[in-house]
Amino acid sequence: MALTSRDPHTKPPHRSLERDLAPTHRLEEKGLGGELAYEAISNELLLDGSARLNLATFVTTWMPSHAATLMAQTADKNMIDKDEYPQTAAIEARCVKIIANLWHAPEGESSTGCSTTGSSEAVMLGALALKWRWRERMRAAGKPTDKPNLVTGANVQVCWEKFCRYWDVEPRLVPMEGKRYHLNAEEAVKHCDENTIGVAAVLGSTFDGSYEPVKKIAAALDAFQASSGIDVPLHVDAASGGFVAPFIQPTLEWDFRIPRVQSINASGHKYGLVYPGVGWAIWRNAEALPKELIFDVNYLGGHMPTFALNFSRPGSEVIAQYYMFTSLGHEGYREIQQRSSEVAQYLATEIAKIGPYELISDGSELPVFAFTLRPEIVNYTVFDVSARLRGRGWQVPAYYFPKNRDDLAVLRIVVRFGMNFEMADMFLDDLREHTQRLQDLSAPLPPTHAQDSGFAH
Repeated sequence: MALTSRDPHTKPPHRSLERDLAPTHRLEEKGLGGELAYEAISNELLLDGSARLNLATFVTTWMPSHAATLMAQTADKNMIDKDEYPQTAAIEARCVKIIANLWHAPEGESSTGCSTTGSSEAVMLGALALKWRWRERMRAAGKPTDKPNLVTGANVQVCWEKFCRYWDVEPRLVPMEGKRYHLNAEEAVKHCDENTIGVAAVLGSTFDGSYEPVKKIAAALDAFQASSGIDVPLHVDAASGGFVAPFIQPTLEWDFRIPRVQSINASGHKYGLVYPGVGWAIWRNAEALPKELIFDVNYLGGHMPTFALNFSRPGSEVIAQYYMFTSLGHEGYREIQQRSSEVAQYLATEIAKIGPYELISDGSELPVFAFTLRPEIVNYTVFDVSARLRGRGWQVPAYYFPKNRDDLAVLRIVVRFGMNFEMADMFLDDLREHTQRLQDLSAPLPPTHAQDSGFAH
């Protein structure tokens, strides 16, 4: 049989990693195969920033290898199928009890809760319970239920605004004022009335890492009830602080030790030290969670109660949370969070010494702090600082504060498990170098597009 030569201008018959073979707009007729697909995707992901140098995110970016192995082994288990995966369900229940105990759920009362995909879902569940209980109270009093409102600070995460929009609740977002960057007791009560379904206090503001004074807010609501007869429950959004305060600020009263606190949420994938996404919603007792919000599902092999917004999701994150609880214990969590706090405060102290910067917070509550430029600095902005740090791989967000303080632009640093003093010194060296270059400018830099963008916190 005669051999024929191939036209040199035609493509060879084997597949390659040429970009036009990777699907971007439609599913190709033939796939690349497992090995080439892996290479193509892993190469593309090199364009992402380094997770270890990401000082912007609150989300866990490092876990022990044993945790990653357990997650891989349980990724195929559907968390909703509690009858089919009873041990995974039992582990979830253990986590709920551990967290309820960590947050001082009252002895003798049956605290209840569940895992979620994160604090956003947990917030929705907690706020829905507040709305349902408020509606029951109003109906019992023969009053209308068409104008519910919720009081919280303007510094809250966007999920609270989503809840209000999705479930037709008026958001009463208390604006920042002067050097008050979060909700306080006086402003909380001032915005409450008989249509208030609850007040949401934040243990760890994403804007500057500060804690809202939960105990003082609760005391003010106690006084408000005594004078008006209006009982306003309190929910604590402890997305970040819920796994920090119990370990390094154990005497701080913010949780179920305060009778007015009815529910708490936290993100296991933040300072709970688990990869995304897992969150937790805990109620102080069964009465705080209306039965109408619990559904019975009977087509998975048995009658299963569920009160999450999401349905199917892997059990791996819950298993990873239990792994971290089991492997670290109270002392392990304390050591990790204490070290993060020490690194954050060290960074804040050293940044304040550089010259052009002044601190908004110092990392003494959450291991998170914000800083800004002094008013006399006019040749560059925090956005210019952020852009230059990114050139070295450091991701440090720059953004404006909300309404009433939208004149204030800051940089924020989040210190997490995996950030040590050596890395902190490397960051400080880079910050000092770039700051000096910016200080040496003879004229102002032009505005950047980043100054017009919002803050996705």
